[in-house]
Amino acid sequence: MAYFLETLFGGLMGGMLYALVGLGFVLIFKASGVFNFAQGAMVLVAALSMARFSVWIPQWLGFENLLLANILAFIVSAGVMVLIAILVERLVLRHLVNQEGTTLLMATLGISYFLDGLGQIVFGSSVYSINVGMPKDPAFILDSVFEGGILISLEDLTAAVISAVLVALLAFFFQYTATGRALRAVADDHQAAQSIGIPLNRIWVIVWVVAGIVALVAGIIWGSKFGVQFTLSTAALRALPVVILGGLTSVPGAIIGGLIIGVGEKLSEAYIGPFIGGGIEIWFAYVLALVFLLFRPQGLFGEKIIDRV
Repeated sequence: MAYFLETLFGGLMGGMLYALVGLGFVLIFKASGVFNFAQGAMVLVAALSMARFSVWIPQWLGFENLLLANILAFIVSAGVMVLIAILVERLVLRHLVNQEGTTLLMATLGISYFLDGLGQIVFGSSVYSINVGMPKDPAFILDSVFEGGILISLEDLTAAVISAVLVALLAFFFQYTATGRALRAVADDHQAAQSIGIPLNRIWVIVWVVAGIVALVAGIIWGSKFGVQFTLSTAALRALPVVILGGLTSVPGAIIGGLIIGVGEKLSEAYIGPFIGGGIEIWFAYVLALVFLLFRPQGLFGEKIIDRV
């Protein structure tokens, strides 16, 4: 029982990070009706910015305080993501209002490649680390209930708590704010939203800024655990099955989908992996997503795309 709970907790904590990255995809889809292939590149650029500015700023200003360096680096990196959002709207999306979804999809692919190249030019192509003080040592809990206790990663627990708080704030933003309601109206029909006075360009800037901040937090967590390298942009796409499972139009779906996939990966690797040679975590999420695409393409909580046309 202790081993099962240990595996379950590990899956839930990893699932919250998947949910956080998946939310970035949902945000853009709800605003434009197109899957954002640039989300992985946004995570990469945000992580690179945090990693490099946390080193550069103390060198430029002549101090060695790690906390201050991380705070300033976070502020600057958030500013970088805001600038990217504004430029994406001004230079790309503004010229594609009311265009076909395929056109917007190709635009996000172009943005992805551009950001990957820009990251290498500005920040270099080395592997960098992010040190935000997250605890690295594991801990034992419930040792009075189970012999030896249950081993958990404090780093994963911290990441899960941060992800959960941000996810809760985003869910509140979408459900209970005027901007969130405007965003849902834009997602339903661009032309109808414009006809009632909703500024489409401003909504797109807001949602890309929010997606950028989500990418920054996810990039910091991911970079703190595994380091920052250019494979991060493709690693972030592992959240794609999350939004397929939960639904591309559903914020709660991204949360539930992330938890299901996180738990499913860990439990299947622990209990089925030994019989088939392991490696289930690599492909489990994609197989589950394929099953949903075949039998319930809108996901658990999403709307049928045909209903939105």
